[in-house]
Amino acid sequence: MKFWDSSALVPLCVAQPTTQRARAVHREDPDVVVWWGSVIECASAISRVHRDGFLSEKDVVAAQATLAHLRTTWFEIQPGDSVREQAIRLLRLHPLRAADALQLAAALEWTGSPATGTFVTFDERLRAAAAREGLSAP
Repeated sequence: MKFWDSSALVPLCVAQPTTQRARAVHREDPDVVVWWGSVIECASAISRVHRDGFLSEKDVVAAQATLAHLRTTWFEIQPGDSVREQAIRLLRLHPLRAADALQLAAALEWTGSPATGTFVTFDERLRAAAAREGLSAP
C-alpha cells in the first residue's frame, strides 16, 4: 500500500510523460491511499488540460471515468485537526504550497510516527520534503 499524490494520480487518467511510470507503480501495488482533496486536484488538472486544448471532450469523459473508477478503489485520509496542524508544521519546514503540504500531512497521518511508508509523487519539491520526513519513493 502506497500513498499517492495527485501529481501521480493524474497520469493514470490522462496521457502524460509520466503515465508509463505511474501505471507500472500502480500495477506493482494497486492499493492506493490518498488525501481527501486529491479527487478535486485531479478533476482540476483534467479540466485545465482540456481548457488548454490538449484533451478532446471524449478524452475528458474517459479521464473522468478513470478517476471515478480509481476513487472506488482507494482509501482516503479525511481532513481533521491533526492533518491541518501537520500541514502547518510542514509549511514552516519545507518550501511547499498549501495543497502539497496537505498531501504530505495526510501521508504522514496515514503512516504514523515515525514515518515509514512509500509516497508516490512526480513533484520533485514534494518528493524531497517527503524524503526529509522519512517517506520513501517507489
